[in-house]
Amino acid sequence: MKSGRPFIIYIHGFNSAPASEKARQFQAWCQENPLPDGLAQVAVPALSHDPAMAIAQLESIITGNGENPALLVGSSLGGYYATWLAEKYNCRAALVNPAVSPVKTLGEEFLGPQKNLYTGEEYEFTREHALFLDTLDIDPLVRPENFLLLAQTDDEVLDYRLAVDRYAGSCQIIQEGGSHRFNGFEDVIPAMIEFAIEGRLSQNTMAALAR
Repeated sequence: MKSGRPFIIYIHGFNSAPASEKARQFQAWCQENPLPDGLAQVAVPALSHDPAMAIAQLESIITGNGENPALLVGSSLGGYYATWLAEKYNCRAALVNPAVSPVKTLGEEFLGPQKNLYTGEEYEFTREHALFLDTLDIDPLVRPENFLLLAQTDDEVLDYRLAVDRYAGSCQIIQEGGSHRFNGFEDVIPAMIEFAIEGRLSQNTMAALAR
């Protein structure tokens, strides 16, 4: 149902959870900083390890809200999910060190026994999971203007250059150094909200976040 409040979905990454530091920081910021239309309504679902089930969860949240989100925020694998969803539902997305073509670029690194870092859940990531995950790969993007890329060059898990290339037509903030967890994440949250509202970032914002 429509609430009249800006609706944002935060999508966590592989083997992560709503208890992750970035998810908690994002929720806290939105609770403390009203948008022009009031405090944002933020959903941070605990996603299944099964990609098909995770996408079904996210689509259920989107369709159940009655209107498209003002913003999707996706971290790592969550950025990959957010890309597919933003293209399907024509909404804006902020991607934080996103996975790009993860099945193709990481190969069999996904496969086998896994353990969620926050919940302790143990499971097997199978070839069937990987096959479905690969069906979500969109290249080239249809609406690159809907994306804000936030990446740090010292990401030890993912090659940031793949994201730079994939989102070449999108607004980008690329910071030297950092890590996969994205150092200084709280500092870029206002930029995500600006992008959600304006569909772009001001020159002042771009300059402040460049380093």
